[in-house]
Amino acid sequence: MLKAAVPILASLNADETIKFYTEKLGFTFHNNWDGYLIFSKDEIEIHLWPTTDEEVPKATGCYVRVTEVDALFALYRQHGVVHPNGLLKNMPWGMRQFSILDNNGNIIHFGEDISGEK
Repeated sequence: MLKAAVPILASLNADETIKFYTEKLGFTFHNNWDGYLIFSKDEIEIHLWPTTDEEVPKATGCYVRVTEVDALFALYRQHGVVHPNGLLKNMPWGMRQFSILDNNGNIIHFGEDISGEK
């Protein structure tokens, strides 16, 4: 029955977040309803809600499953958004992943399944 999940992250500034997600991450911006933002890229959506509490995004994040993780890592590294402690590597749970911090401080992990399991 379940079809998809959409992460809802925290945004400290709508204009800066729109710029970051479109220019740095290559997402398409759809709507801004009083600071509630909606973006998409390929087959995923990310929503962000407005907050003025700078601590909230520091404790917020999501995991995005991808294909061609090496190419995505190279692109995001060029854009200077890869987390210094989140470089591309194979993880013991069968994912090849890296991490970024968005302009608000939310962590986003991008991972490709390398386990060989279906």
